[in-house]
Amino acid sequence: MVMSESMIILGLVVSLLACSLIFAGMFFAVRFIFPRLKNNSKIKSSKFLKIEEYLPMEEAQTIKQVYYLIMIIIFVFIMLYSIFGWQSGRHIIIAIDVVFSVYLAYEMNKKSVQRKFLFFFLIPFSSIFTLIGGDPFGSMIFYVLDLLHCLSYVYMIKVYYQKFRDYTQTNGLGITIMLLYLIVLFSFLFTIVVEDVSPLDSIVMVSNAFTSNGYAVLGSSGIGKINAILLVWAGFILSGVGSATLAVAIVRRSLFKRFDHIEDLIKKNKKN
Repeated sequence: MVMSESMIILGLVVSLLACSLIFAGMFFAVRFIFPRLKNNSKIKSSKFLKIEEYLPMEEAQTIKQVYYLIMIIIFVFIMLYSIFGWQSGRHIIIAIDVVFSVYLAYEMNKKSVQRKFLFFFLIPFSSIFTLIGGDPFGSMIFYVLDLLHCLSYVYMIKVYYQKFRDYTQTNGLGITIMLLYLIVLFSFLFTIVVEDVSPLDSIVMVSNAFTSNGYAVLGSSGIGKINAILLVWAGFILSGVGSATLAVAIVRRSLFKRFDHIEDLIKKNKKN
């Protein structure tokens, strides 16, 4: 009996160590690759990767606002799956959890002691353990680590909301996008409760309803649902950008015509 408990503890320690090493490996890989990509002269000079080449400046700034808000809703997504353990789309959310945890760890300033603790809490032990074939459910240590992981996301929600506010105030932008975001967020949470569905199914339903594609249209796989969400909102954003660009083009053309007309009148007056 004592030997059995010792083996269980040893197995748990080995599992946690393996998860830590995998996370550290991904972190250092990102830390090695990202700076080189950012400093690559071809990438820096490429117009293909500059959002200003596709969108007017105002729309590009709005996209940056949306980025901060999307990050927040992704954190909420991951927390809900960690706390309630939905099975629908679980593996894709687990993969997202690992990817975003590595990204947040890379972006975070780790000089202070507080940030070093946060770095440890960002390690998604349960998600990594599940991806390598383990089963973290029923283990108290994984439950505690999941709780700490969720607390790290709560902190990151605060950080990204502050980034949203600072960016909005610095660039003198409006907060109308916040109203739209709150409507979608409320509808997302409300649908989870009322329809008794997972967060992934809820956001697909809300996205379809919001963009008039049908309330109950769902995919059959997690990747398919994520793809549908990306297509729906990308299409919605691009259609809004297209409308704004068309409106700007019409206004500019009208103004140029007026300027040309005024210029002609000035020339005629000079001749007279």
